[in-house]
Amino acid sequence: MREKTPTHNGILNINKPTGWTSHDVVAKVRRLLGQREVGHAGTLDPLATGVLLVCAGEATRVSEYLMAGQKVYRAVARLGVTTDTYDIDGQITAEKPIPRLTRQDVRRALDRFVGAIQQMPPAFSAIKKDGVPAYQRARKGQEVELAARPVTIHRIELLEFQSPHVTIEVVCDPGTYIRSLTHDMGQVLGCGAVLIQLTRLRSGQFTVEDANDLETLAEAARTGELARHLHPLRAALYDLTPVSIDAAASQRLMHGQTIPCSVTPKMDTGYALEFDGTVRAILTYDAATNLWRPHKVFATDDGGRISAAPCLLSPVS
Repeated sequence: MREKTPTHNGILNINKPTGWTSHDVVAKVRRLLGQREVGHAGTLDPLATGVLLVCAGEATRVSEYLMAGQKVYRAVARLGVTTDTYDIDGQITAEKPIPRLTRQDVRRALDRFVGAIQQMPPAFSAIKKDGVPAYQRARKGQEVELAARPVTIHRIELLEFQSPHVTIEVVCDPGTYIRSLTHDMGQVLGCGAVLIQLTRLRSGQFTVEDANDLETLAEAARTGELARHLHPLRAALYDLTPVSIDAAASQRLMHGQTIPCSVTPKMDTGYALEFDGTVRAILTYDAATNLWRPHKVFATDDGGRISAAPCLLSPVS
């Protein structure tokens, strides 16, 4: 039997509560929406709070654009302790006395991690090795060998230092582990450090100030007003080139055909936008032909909802 078209399509900006996994939040949203096609765009650890973007329906097809957005975190680390998970929820592996540190000492240690660096991910992470998430092996006591990965940290601001606690704000690209950052800071300072609080303040253009808690969403679902909290698909595509289209171009894209490009774009990825704000397709620019080619196409059914359409490229007619 053909699966029923999801009723809700869009992006929820949720302020994740501490103690919940990202999967817990997705499961809750599935129940609230009454549909299965729900997923998150960027994991937060159970310890963490703040912006967790959850995609419903067709928005799951643009989640990679959400995950590519720059991140901002506020973190609190405790010096003198090291754990196997690099956060306070793990098993203590070492405790050391804290030297007499000044704010400048901490600032210098943090400065070492600004820029394009190689970062060692925690053993307790979702990174897969031989198809198995590292945390599954780590929980069984198996040795986990992960390679250092390139990450970019644009800025680290030291907000407060009152030993043993260090509070920082970090602006970074996706893939950065704040647990690893605080662990590495502790190693540089010679006493170890463990993450005790973490809040994602921003993911792309979505901020924690504008995020909804789960209680608010549950009440909105009860009163039938949950749809007003859904951001449209185009909210995930602000870094791409918008391409305004008319009805004829919309029909061409729905049939997998190319459309002309009037102005050479600065980026080779864009999105087709109808006059009413509906995203019709994700596009890729073909410089050789000066045409936009459909990469992902969205179609509207009779009920006004967005559903998937096949994207089979046809020759230009």
